[in-house]
Amino acid sequence: MATDYDTPRKVDEELHEESLEELKARQVDKKSGQVDIDEAEAAENLELPGADLSGEELTVRVLPRQTDEFTCSRCFLVHHRSQLAKGEGPTSVCRECA
Repeated sequence: MATDYDTPRKVDEELHEESLEELKARQVDKKSGQVDIDEAEAAENLELPGADLSGEELTVRVLPRQTDEFTCSRCFLVHHRSQLAKGEGPTSVCRECA
């Protein structure tokens, strides 16, 4: 919300003079123009034209872990031995997780 710092400020006496009803009315007026939108729900219902991928299949060739690679015990990613920070076997940790 933008604030105009050049406007004259109210003194304490003027602030106490404003009635509770006025403040509530202002609050209701501000809220009446706003619409609550759940962003996650809006993103799920968003459909892009030509984006129907229901008939597509993803084919990926998966290779087993090589002899010069290890699986990090923290992030569970397969890294090359040059990324080994500490440990051996099931306690191996990569440089990113160390």
